[in-house]
Amino acid sequence: MAEETVSEDAVFEKIADAIAEIGPEREDVKKEATLESLDVDSLDLVEVGQVIEEEFGVEIKGEDVEKLKTVGDVVDLVVKRAS
Repeated sequence: MAEETVSEDAVFEKIADAIAEIGPEREDVKKEATLESLDVDSLDLVEVGQVIEEEFGVEIKGEDVEKLKTVGDVVDLVVKRAS
């Protein structure tokens, strides 16, 4: 069976959609945007984490949340762990 790779673009789109569901406008969700500037707090990240786990099978742990500052950080973590 071929190993499926997760594309960075697919991960970004799914994460951006999940973040936009929480509140910020979808067009404001960019890789360089900080989670703080988007008003995404740790509880919001738990919700986003559930979407990530369902979609990509990647768990965002408590210690990860402390290190995640931008949308790009979240994308990079998911791509790295899903590979």
